[in-house]
Amino acid sequence: MSEKVTFLDKTFVKYISSEEIDDAIARVASDIMLEYRYDDPIMLITLNGAIVFAVDLLKRLDFPCRITCVKLASYSGTESSGTINQLIGLSEDIRGKRILILEDIVDTGATYIHLHKMLTEAGAKDVRIATMTMKPDAYKADLPVHYVGINIPNKFVIGRGLDYDGYGRNLPDIYQVISE
Repeated sequence: MSEKVTFLDKTFVKYISSEEIDDAIARVASDIMLEYRYDDPIMLITLNGAIVFAVDLLKRLDFPCRITCVKLASYSGTESSGTINQLIGLSEDIRGKRILILEDIVDTGATYIHLHKMLTEAGAKDVRIATMTMKPDAYKADLPVHYVGINIPNKFVIGRGLDYDGYGRNLPDIYQVISE
């Protein structure tokens, strides 16, 4: 893949290779197998971004688990709106179940706080999160982030499920926006 890509009005430079991402996901999968192997967890995928991470991760897990999805939106362009909009809600009975949220990126933590509250109120026994990428410098929540593939700086990124107004999710590598 090219070292630079352009979508709409932004140009991005390759930042993290597909191989580095694969290694990080394999490590996260290994850690998850140690904890969840005997628990019949529900894997909650946050659409649309976490699809790619979830597929890569779930292929590496060798225990039974159920999969469900929710769709939340908080971004417009390159900025978080600060408001979480629930576009597709939870359709699974999660009472008494262990839930592992699968996210493509954790930045401020607003989506995670929203989901944690929603799942806890719905009766989940335990709620944890696994994310492909995390921006520790942007994180404002008090909740622990249990499984992190790669920590990244607080810069806008696309690729491997991450997007800019819907573009770039299918890139195998992660690209960082070039400052204007």
